Amino acid sequence: MLESFREGGWAMMPTALLGTLLFVVALRYATRPEARWVPLQVSLALATLATGSLGFVAGLVKSATALGGVPPGRAGQIFAIGFGESLQNVGLALTLLALSALVVSFGAARAALQPTS
Repeated sequence: MLESFREGGWAMMPTALLGTLLFVVALRYATRPEARWVPLQVSLALATLATGSLGFVAGLVKSATALGGVPPGRAGQIFAIGFGESLQNVGLALTLLALSALVVSFGAARAALQPTS
């Protein structure tokens, strides 16, 4: 896990922070489903995905710009390594989004089963 954070670079921290906040809000919604929590969940989910994507793009830019000093025969291999490291951001964002969506689904099921007054 720590190796993934190191490989992903600086964008792993805001992605983890926003994803953790999303998970906490999802837990809150699952325990007491109230419609007022839905906009915050959507906003945090989009922000988590955006920071993960930003980290991916920033990693690709860094990888592409570093290729200038690499011998031509190794450029593809070096770029593939950078591409893999950049994907760590997307992987973290999608993991946190999937876990949060699973928790939110429990809250949505509870809300659907509550009697209406």
